[in-house]
Amino acid sequence: MNGVIIINKPQKFTSFDVVAVIRKLTGQCKIGHTGTLDPNATGVLPILLGNATKAQDIVPNHDKSYTAKFRLGMTTDTLDIWGAVTSQSDKTATEADVLSALENFRGEIEQLPPMYSAIKVNGQRLYDLARQGKEVERKPRKVTVYRLELKDFDEESQSGTLNISCSKGTYIRTIIDDLGKILKTGAVMTALCRTAACGYNLADSITLETARELAEKGEISEHIMRTETIFASYRKIYVSDAQAKRFSNGGELDMLRTALAKAKAQDKEIIRVSDRQGKFLGLGIADDESGQLKILKLFLS
Repeated sequence: MNGVIIINKPQKFTSFDVVAVIRKLTGQCKIGHTGTLDPNATGVLPILLGNATKAQDIVPNHDKSYTAKFRLGMTTDTLDIWGAVTSQSDKTATEADVLSALENFRGEIEQLPPMYSAIKVNGQRLYDLARQGKEVERKPRKVTVYRLELKDFDEESQSGTLNISCSKGTYIRTIIDDLGKILKTGAVMTALCRTAACGYNLADSITLETARELAEKGEISEHIMRTETIFASYRKIYVSDAQAKRFSNGGELDMLRTALAKAKAQDKEIIRVSDRQGKFLGLGIADDESGQLKILKLFLS
């Protein structure tokens, strides 16, 4: 099986747990995923099967969207409700206070990665060091928050919900922890659902339970999307049978003999290449200097 299946990851499953389940259900040995979700998080987890695993390092869209719940009045070592409590506060905030504080987190911002994260420092995962009671110096990283909305906030319980769209590497826990610092109340994340990733959303996903049911009926392949959908943001051209054979064998294509003769490609533009029957062959990259469409990656079965 080749392609992508989108799983709505359940809570208490690691991303690798999900990969193991799908490997068993599909019988596909070549399998991977496009972005780790913490065990307590739920939501969109794209699973790559067969030739789609070749896309793991060249996925064009790394932006993600989340719905996150939070509570003011406390902090923990993990910055979420599942960690050990490190402080508590009786100070409260109004909805207006929260809305005002959120202005600090839109656009390009700097974040200090949490100790409980998979980032490596001197070859060691931060979460391994954190579990040993160690804290090491981390460098702030620039990330981009495209959208940050307060969906609701209950002043009595000091709890609310955020809708967030952001770039790769953004820690939602850190946004919430930093929100608590600005409000001087402390804050923790209480739930996290990834609603979109790599161009796919919850509407594209199925649950693990549904995947098991489909596998039992021999219908799971019907829910596997074509590998090409990963690259939907790239322009697509169709080539002749002779060009398809040449491209599939690793040969370059003369752009003047393709649809790119009229609809010119920008230098270094990545193009999806399909044969006349619509079969996706792979990605080419335009080279203005030579006038050739060079092979970037093939996705042949």
